[in-house]
Amino acid sequence: MTTKLNPSMNRSFSNWMLPGGPVLAVVIAWISWQNGLSGSAAGCAAVAIVCATWWIFECLSIAVVGLVPFVALPILGVVDHKNVAASYGHTMILLLLGGFLLSAAMERSGAHQRIAIMMVRLVGGHGGRRIVLGFMLATASLSMWISNSATTLMMLPIALAVLQQAGDPRLRTPLLLGIAYAASVGGMATPIGTPPNIVFMGQLYERTGSELPFATWMSIGLPITMILLPIIWWWVTRKIGPTERIKMPEMGPIANNEVRVLAVFAVTAVLWVFRSGPFGGWSAWMPGGNDMIGDATVALAAALFMFICPSGRESDEFGQTDRLLDWQTAANVPWGILIMFGGGMALATGFQDSGLSQAIGGQLTFLAGSPTWVIVLSICFLVSFLTEITSSTATAMLLLPILAEMADQLGLPPAMLMIPGTISCSCAFMLPVATAPNVIIFGAGGIRTDEMARTGLVLNFIAAFVITGMCLWLVP
Repeated sequence: MTTKLNPSMNRSFSNWMLPGGPVLAVVIAWISWQNGLSGSAAGCAAVAIVCATWWIFECLSIAVVGLVPFVALPILGVVDHKNVAASYGHTMILLLLGGFLLSAAMERSGAHQRIAIMMVRLVGGHGGRRIVLGFMLATASLSMWISNSATTLMMLPIALAVLQQAGDPRLRTPLLLGIAYAASVGGMATPIGTPPNIVFMGQLYERTGSELPFATWMSIGLPITMILLPIIWWWVTRKIGPTERIKMPEMGPIANNEVRVLAVFAVTAVLWVFRSGPFGGWSAWMPGGNDMIGDATVALAAALFMFICPSGRESDEFGQTDRLLDWQTAANVPWGILIMFGGGMALATGFQDSGLSQAIGGQLTFLAGSPTWVIVLSICFLVSFLTEITSSTATAMLLLPILAEMADQLGLPPAMLMIPGTISCSCAFMLPVATAPNVIIFGAGGIRTDEMARTGLVLNFIAAFVITGMCLWLVP
């Protein structure tokens, strides 16, 4: 995630903000303390400002910045070292780890490519707008379960092969933009679809002491995805005329390891969806009831099974049985993201324990007389345009504690403001640098920045209204 298209300019900002972030943090914290903010709240604000500036300007690796709260919060007397450490081992971080491991197993087997090509053939076999729809549906479906960037990287070579086969230059921009946008929108549908969703789940748990069930999130996120996808498809393909039928790449017979990975994925998804409902869910039948098993338990149990289950392929030259998932593959999951999440969870704890979130929320009481839909729509606009220039994950980690306190001050359930804000983190459609899928697609060439900006601007506005309406209707 970068903030500028010019690399040298971006590096210059990074070099300046490495010392500039702490200086800015000290100045703002001191002014806030002089104006009545408690010492611990001012210290927490300083840590948050340092993390925000270093994340935004990429002064250091995101994982390194994620370690700042672990060191700084105890030193400044905001949170003790044991509670800070607990944030880095939070159940939502383990859920994300499980999701990464399952995604790695899927990619290792190649089953995701088979699913993608089958879906594109099913829907888009007639060329033109239909081929874009097929790619978008396949991309969104995969992005629900594996990372947006991995999905885009996997779909891109298939799309480029199809474009070469078609020989129609009109297809390039709609198809590539459709894939990038579908990857972002698909991630909205499940709690593990994109990192901001996991950030929300963790911070809501810290705030309320209860988890939002997997199925409850899907009952909100999936309808939004299903509404936005056809709108985006219509918008990006509105200028495409009739084209000839396009031949898709051929896939060989399905392999044993693909079948087994898909079976584990299917069982895992069912266990997630029905863990807490209906009728109390299957976890209510376990010793200790619902409180003993969480979504992270399911994710890591599935990952552990992948490590144990033979893939069905031949053993290697040393007689070692090939498994669905091995440690060499697992070692390549983005461990740095987990540390970054730990830092975000630690910051959320600091916001609440120090009283900083209450202090910020108290400054927002002027919104008390505004209709809920105006507040929610404003949040959606703010977040969607903010994430055009900042990391969506960092935005979620920094804004969600404030939105939670804001909801309390306004007499609303925390989820009523936090969920629209979280989903809006996935709605940066304008700039090539806004999301990983945008960067990947733009790097393939053939898309102008101004063209993406014009297309994405309209979609940013549409998404804000759709998210507002659906959240007001569906958020419990």
